[in-house]
Amino acid sequence: MKIGWFTSAGGEGSLGLFKSTLNAINKRKISGSIDFVFINKDYGENINSDKFMEVVRHNKIPLITLSSKKFKKYNKKNNWAELRSNFDHEIIAMLNDYIVDIAVHAGYMLIAPLLCKHFITINIHPALPGETIGTWKKAIWDVIEKRLYETGAMVHISTEKVDEGPVLSYGRYSLNEEKFRSEWEKIERLPIKEIKDKYGEDFSLFNLIRQKGLVFERKLLTETLARISNNQISLKNTNPLDLSTSLS
Repeated sequence: MKIGWFTSAGGEGSLGLFKSTLNAINKRKISGSIDFVFINKDYGENINSDKFMEVVRHNKIPLITLSSKKFKKYNKKNNWAELRSNFDHEIIAMLNDYIVDIAVHAGYMLIAPLLCKHFITINIHPALPGETIGTWKKAIWDVIEKRLYETGAMVHISTEKVDEGPVLSYGRYSLNEEKFRSEWEKIERLPIKEIKDKYGEDFSLFNLIRQKGLVFERKLLTETLARISNNQISLKNTNPLDLSTSLS
């Protein structure tokens, strides 16, 4: 299975997903290869994306970059909604020599309707089916505000509707272990708005959920890719596979 990888390379989450997938390929858990990595930043634009690029180059994987920030700057007479399709067309032209079976959006922070039509694309999303649509930060705050002692993640086909494509797999994990309990007690004493205003993303419960989610998402993505590569999950699947037991 030939994989194309799309990322904005924003930090430890996106790099961790890439490394865990590469490790699973090297250990032959995933029957396939990553044939290119596309990053919507240029080298020197961001310390995190620079680090990601160095990992890609170290592993001798073709790296293609096109800065969305610079693209917006050079076309400043147009708003991004109008530029988005032009940007996607540029990417497709740059990737013309690569034929892949599947594209993975892992921490790719741009809505890309044309890319989703050009490639069969999957996305890892940090919430269970029917839960939060939006960023991982929003997903965590939703968990805290709703006092959800269980959450999860899903892998779905990317479509024009953000985070709403057909779900291929998902998994649940508990937030009710010993290390979480004292943190949950804190939100009984403070209003959520006060927690957000005072601590923001430095809030200890927020970070505990984030760290557990990062580890779980790596497992879910690699397990899903492994099953796709071994024909155990079909990209036309209409019955999402619950991988909770396999990942526990």
